[in-house]
Amino acid sequence: MDRVTGLAICWRIERRDGVAIGLTDHDRDLEVDGFTYRAAPGMTPSAIVRGDGLEAATMDAKGALTSAAITERDLIAGRWDGARVGIVAVDWAAGGAPVPLGAGTIGAVDLDAAGFTAELRGAAAALDRPATEATSPDCRAELGDRRCRVVLAGRRRFARVVASDAEAVTLDRDEPAPDAYGGGLVRWLGGMNCGFESAVTASAGAMVTLRTLPPFAIQPGVLIEVTEGCDKTIATCAGRFGNAINFRGEPYLPGIDLLTRYPGG
Repeated sequence: MDRVTGLAICWRIERRDGVAIGLTDHDRDLEVDGFTYRAAPGMTPSAIVRGDGLEAATMDAKGALTSAAITERDLIAGRWDGARVGIVAVDWAAGGAPVPLGAGTIGAVDLDAAGFTAELRGAAAALDRPATEATSPDCRAELGDRRCRVVLAGRRRFARVVASDAEAVTLDRDEPAPDAYGGGLVRWLGGMNCGFESAVTASAGAMVTLRTLPPFAIQPGVLIEVTEGCDKTIATCAGRFGNAINFRGEPYLPGIDLLTRYPGG
């Protein structure tokens, strides 16, 4: 048997919420290193180019929406955005160790009548990011991250949705402080939106205004986790959180508007 005919391509895809699936272009399921790759003959990769240059490595993977694990609804909702992908070649006839072909994260996803096309961004794509941060009067850290260091353990609360009207969602409990959830995050723990997150613009009492709506309709009674936010100003950092020492901004650095200032202006 020609060795080439014994090769199969396998994809291991891990979503950000921890769900992992395996797909292969072989005509039957394969088990590699204890992980099962389901047969998905419609999955076809573009040419995989590997080199030692610094160009951002990308490739495309096309497939038909025939797998119950990857549905059109989940693709549109963004459940697979940013998922980690590992691609290997295995010899299903003779066995042996799998050969790594590429790895990265899912970027742009396009849908059409034939199925979907997903862009795979390799590790070198990170070289396209800015090498350093630009100065800003507001804090560049995220509340609770390793640079901010504010402990969020006591700033996350569970609540249930009482009612919703467009971006305004009413909860069954009030906020702990005025606009405590402004700039924060709502994590949906039930219903069709389970696993998604929505940014919060502002909050007042039991009402929370969402900046980004979840992909599906909000159902009354659904359980959520709401996390406090920060407006990233030095006044809030020092007054509300007592964390000015970790403020990651330059609030007193003159900006470009300095050129327009003049005595008496």
